[in-house]
Amino acid sequence: LTVQLQAVPFFVTYATVLVLKINNFPNLLSIKGNIKFLQKIYFNNVCKQGGISMKEYTGDRIRNVAIVGHGGAGTTSVTEGLLYRSGAITRMGKVEDGATTTDYEPEEIKRGVSVNATLAPVEWRDTKINFIDTPGFADFVAEVKGAFRAVDSALIVVCATSGVQVGTEQCWKLAEEAHLPRIVFVNKMDRENADFDSILDNLRAKIGKRVLPLQLPLGKESGFCGVIDIYKMKAYKANGNDSIEMDIPEEYMEAAKEAHEKMVEAAVEADDDCMMRYLEGETISDKEIMDCLIKGIRQAIIFPVLCGSAYKDIGLGRVMNAIIDYTYPAILNDFTVVNPETGEEEIRDANAPMAALVFKTTSDPFVGRLSFFRVFSGVIKSDSMVYNASREKEERFGTVFTMRGKTQIPMKQVVAGDIGVTTKLQFTATGDTLSDKNSPVLFKPIAFPLPMYTRAIYAKKKGEEEKIASALNRLMDEDPTIIVTRNTATKETLISGMGDQHIEIIMERMKRKFGVEADLRAPIVEYRETIRGTATNVEGKHKKQSGGHGQYGHVIITMEPLPPGSGFEFVDKIFGGAVPRQYIPAVEKGMRESMERGVLAGYPVVDIRITLTDGSYHTVDSSEMAFKTASNIAFKKAMEAAKPVLMEPVYNLDVYCAESMMGDVIGDLNSKRGRILGMQSLDDGMGCIKAQVPYAEITEYAVDLRALTQGLGTFEMKFDHYEDVPQKMAEKIIAERKEQQ
Repeated sequence: LTVQLQAVPFFVTYATVLVLKINNFPNLLSIKGNIKFLQKIYFNNVCKQGGISMKEYTGDRIRNVAIVGHGGAGTTSVTEGLLYRSGAITRMGKVEDGATTTDYEPEEIKRGVSVNATLAPVEWRDTKINFIDTPGFADFVAEVKGAFRAVDSALIVVCATSGVQVGTEQCWKLAEEAHLPRIVFVNKMDRENADFDSILDNLRAKIGKRVLPLQLPLGKESGFCGVIDIYKMKAYKANGNDSIEMDIPEEYMEAAKEAHEKMVEAAVEADDDCMMRYLEGETISDKEIMDCLIKGIRQAIIFPVLCGSAYKDIGLGRVMNAIIDYTYPAILNDFTVVNPETGEEEIRDANAPMAALVFKTTSDPFVGRLSFFRVFSGVIKSDSMVYNASREKEERFGTVFTMRGKTQIPMKQVVAGDIGVTTKLQFTATGDTLSDKNSPVLFKPIAFPLPMYTRAIYAKKKGEEEKIASALNRLMDEDPTIIVTRNTATKETLISGMGDQHIEIIMERMKRKFGVEADLRAPIVEYRETIRGTATNVEGKHKKQSGGHGQYGHVIITMEPLPPGSGFEFVDKIFGGAVPRQYIPAVEKGMRESMERGVLAGYPVVDIRITLTDGSYHTVDSSEMAFKTASNIAFKKAMEAAKPVLMEPVYNLDVYCAESMMGDVIGDLNSKRGRILGMQSLDDGMGCIKAQVPYAEITEYAVDLRALTQGLGTFEMKFDHYEDVPQKMAEKIIAERKEQQ
């Protein structure tokens, strides 16, 4: 059987295995069982022995495309459909069954959403298309940003019933920033209430008037059965994995003619010469129209709209045709790098010395660290030395390969324009540049967003703190939007990410990959205590008599407030030796130690001046310890007499959202005791609100803002100053703190 599997085409093998199983296991005749049996044998005997392979392609026969969209629009189903339609896989899995090629991590299967950007190469029309299926939720935007640095175009998936959603707009904006050509694919045309015309209106309203339908749907909702090609003016009815060409039905002809005219008008605008001839009434040939379309799409001034159904396998072959026909071959894109020796930018092409960018890093429990890289020029071969220009270190490459989901496909080399993967690089991280050592260059770092959601992390089991720290360091290698810090004041380890889902998945991944569990809590707010009055001639005396030497220390101090941010100042005004010189450092040390726990709620004390004015000593019983104790007594008395107050940290907040939502955001900030400092209008209908808000009110702000702005809002925060907590709130905090103690 194994020999047969390796020797014959897959469809013959399928029939042979099916017959063998039915003949030998008459009680196990379910189709599902036979398919699972076949898959197991196929992957165990063919894939693992090198049966899965791809041809070698030159850069002019390679396309790199990110598949993006709002969560739920069907990006993963479209990717799965493209894999199936191209013949890369033999069975189309469903997201709800947890059986898709690109959503294979347990966290993805459990939630039914993409979490990682996953590579999925296919072969179509003697061309290799490297698809990257990306997550559609804002918590995982880093995966999208990394993928956008590796691709040359984006396939924007839009749901035919939901239209343009928050994630669609975010992905569009990111693609705009990356200057990527975009193709829009309206998915789920077979669904109830699917309306292509409404979706087009929605696209024009939300994204812009440059979207141009190159297809119209044939049939509606459950009757959707194919597409009408506006350029060729032909209809194509689905027929299994193929389609039947036919004349456009009469009821669609008028709409098709109107769409064709609009297509010609939009196309000629991409070329001045054609535009002038068209305006003069000259007929533009079909070839010229196509050339203009390609030019406009590649320059991102025309965004073609296609339609279909991933579930029914309608329109997917035409999507791949459009990618090959309209988007840039990978090696045609020049790229910008920085010369590390001169600091100057340089424009290079695919013929330059080797240059590659690592756009994603992940770890596999069995294989180890996986580094995904895009080669922009030159070649990277297996078993070669490569220079990491970002770290100024040489790396040894082992084998290079590509991946389809979690399946490795071997490669001899990765040529300019292609995407590859390797394992166990010692120094290399996401965003690093790999280059020729004799001609080093640096790519601009990937601009990952700053994390917005922070939790304190505690080990579930005592003694596992080091394991957690090690696991978090490994996870930070994979995901640049994770930041782990140690707050020395609260003695908490803090983990920051893009949102609550992001942090939850990090915890699940840590448990699965590294076998350690942790609890998450809201971070402790770093309150401070200070004084608003002055206490003079406050006495602290420590006198204790016991057998042998006693203890005696006596100080008199004045305590007064300092301006914010001044810290602590100790002044020695002892005259005549009332406190011997050798004990004065002990007095200062005692005061500093006392400042670690204030008298209100045990929080650190800041911004005070303590003046040592007088005291006394005993020639036998006085000691450093006695004076430290006396200092502590004096400190507490002085604090209580000097109008102590509780202070809270206040942060500067820059909130970015649509101008239409600014009123709601401002109202929410006001409810959080925020102080609005100003507003600013930005491009594309966006605005920025500048405010100062107490930290205690914004520990969950990432979640609140996302709910308030339908996921469109983002913010940046930075500590600014401390200010007094309102009296009633201070009383509550003090009471809660005393209960904890």
